[in-house]
Amino acid sequence: MHKLRTIKRALISVSDKQGIVEFAQKLASYNIEILSTGGTAQLLREHQITVTEIENYTGFPEMMDGRLKTLHPKIYGGILGRRDQDLETMTNHDLPAIDLVVVNLYPFQATIARPDVSLDSAIENIDIGGPTMIRAAAKNFAWCTVVTDINDYTKIIDELETQQGALSYQSRMNLAKKAFSHTAQYDGIISNYFTSLNQEEKTETFSTVLNLQYELKEILRYGENPHQQAALYLNPSHKRGLAATTQLQGKPLSYNNILDSQAALTLIHNLKQAGCVIVKHTNPCGVALGENALQAYQHAFQADPQSAFGGIIAFNQAVDEQTMQYILSNQFVEIILAPAFSAIALEIAQTKPNCRLLSYLPNQTDGKTQWDLRSIDGGVLVQSNVMIPDQHFEIVTQQQLSPELLIDLNFAWDICKSVKSNAIVLAKNGQTLGIGAGQTSRVFSLEIACLRAKQNNLSLQGAVLASDAFFPFKDNVELAHQAGITAIIQPGGSQRDAEVIETANALGIAMVFTKTRYFLH
Repeated sequence: MHKLRTIKRALISVSDKQGIVEFAQKLASYNIEILSTGGTAQLLREHQITVTEIENYTGFPEMMDGRLKTLHPKIYGGILGRRDQDLETMTNHDLPAIDLVVVNLYPFQATIARPDVSLDSAIENIDIGGPTMIRAAAKNFAWCTVVTDINDYTKIIDELETQQGALSYQSRMNLAKKAFSHTAQYDGIISNYFTSLNQEEKTETFSTVLNLQYELKEILRYGENPHQQAALYLNPSHKRGLAATTQLQGKPLSYNNILDSQAALTLIHNLKQAGCVIVKHTNPCGVALGENALQAYQHAFQADPQSAFGGIIAFNQAVDEQTMQYILSNQFVEIILAPAFSAIALEIAQTKPNCRLLSYLPNQTDGKTQWDLRSIDGGVLVQSNVMIPDQHFEIVTQQQLSPELLIDLNFAWDICKSVKSNAIVLAKNGQTLGIGAGQTSRVFSLEIACLRAKQNNLSLQGAVLASDAFFPFKDNVELAHQAGITAIIQPGGSQRDAEVIETANALGIAMVFTKTRYFLH
């Protein structure tokens, strides 16, 4: 059973015809007989490749606008036949063996992604014969090879050349694994679409069945702690963010490295100007804007140098040699993320080979909602992405805001979105001065933020405060006044908003309501 299998007859029926002509030409050069359907057969003939159409092969015409093409015993008997058990049946019923099945499917996902898609159009792009052939060939991989990925064409040709027209058992098995995953993903997309339709055949936000497909990228050394196992899976259709980063140097990423890097990327994308973010345990400890990468880093580090040790540093601009040299001589760093690194910066980084460098694509939105998923015992929580376009802020106090204060308030608010609740961010002149994260009381978070500023000799006079949720009491406003805070930005919405606003007016603090809460648990 574990033998090479010579390819004598191939069936090709592809929706995505990229690379298929060159692949078929190589197959034909090995005198492999090629069977094909409609459009694929026509394309191959146009390139002088000898091909037999399925309807001529089976003696049964294609019909129903192409719905019925390959569903015939002569096709499935040739694919499913076990040459060591079914040979007599195959001979008696004229079922010649089909050794290679090359199929990719109707573009259902691309079809339903169109904003004007109709249910009829979606239905017509549900492939029936294709998945059936794929499953049949994958089931009989001991004798038949199945190909669903155009990226495998070159590998198959290389092996055919090496093995004199044959393919190994391991290759056939690996292709079968990919084929089963391919049809599972295809059916999952169809299921998600159909179970999201309401009685008016309109799509709802959430389908009644949720099918997810992620591909294993790598097994990690361990999880959040050394006694835990961990692996990284990626969504093959999601080509942005951390999934699209390129590691330029350093040790493999750990579980915690990945979590921290994701937090750093999310935050750096929030900044509307050139800046630097330093993250520790998924929370920012220092964030700053600057005229260049070096200045932004210096101010971010100054915000909390103690916490920055062993942190993750992210930039939204290229890292040059001066910045790289300064960072590596100034602190121990696990990871540096940036859109690009200069050639000399990369050379300098090689003096610290364990420091990981990650190059990422600038954040690009495709207009689709990205979902956040979190597992619970026996289930999964799903919610839309936390980030929404900023609304028009409302000034609710008597105090006027200078342009500089408005800039600082927006800066602090953008950072607050990425700080664990209860979140408090103190900032001034494009630099965080203190961050309080993950406390059970908003008062505790403010006290911690003020303490960090004091420990790092950073004055809070004239600074601004951002809170991820409303103030339930006036105590935070009173504490902010004692610390020297000039303006506060918060969602509003508390039953005591009037009392909080009255206190701010009495203390001369300007206050802005965003009317959007940003809890992060």
